[in-house]
Amino acid sequence: MSQLNPQKLHVTFAKSLAAGEHLLPRQYTLTHSDATGDLFLTIGREVDVEAISGWYTRLMRDEVLGEWIDEHGLALHIHLHVSGGLVFGAPNWRLSIFQRHLPLVLQAIVSGDREFITGHLAFYQAPIKIHFHARQAQWDQVRTYPTIRDFFPGNGSPLAHADREPTHQNPQ
Repeated sequence: MSQLNPQKLHVTFAKSLAAGEHLLPRQYTLTHSDATGDLFLTIGREVDVEAISGWYTRLMRDEVLGEWIDEHGLALHIHLHVSGGLVFGAPNWRLSIFQRHLPLVLQAIVSGDREFITGHLAFYQAPIKIHFHARQAQWDQVRTYPTIRDFFPGNGSPLAHADREPTHQNPQ
């Protein structure tokens, strides 16, 4: 598992978050640069369509979309595109890459939205549902994982290592 380098995490809070006091909807759009290893996390009330609209992102389809849903109990839903449409790589290969990087994805989301999650511990204690979206039934699946707290036992918690802040940006 790759460890999150907070200096490589760039967080943008969308204007829509400042508009209301409601906790939900709250969505995450996570992209990355293959060249630099930087991670770009947008936190808002909807998906950051601009961040996933570039030709390279549409070809690779390696963005991560997340959302908190309170439907029969609060859960963090993560959406990953395994196959279908224009996409690079075989479904089993893409699935294995997403699974290998899942801890880093969760670290980025939890670290980037640390103030919110620590202020609302129900979110930290909610289960994680990973949606692997694919055209083929064998790869199209939803897996439930333990809570974020359980996913990072002991000192592995992204909230336990807050010595360096990610780069935060607020839109003007």
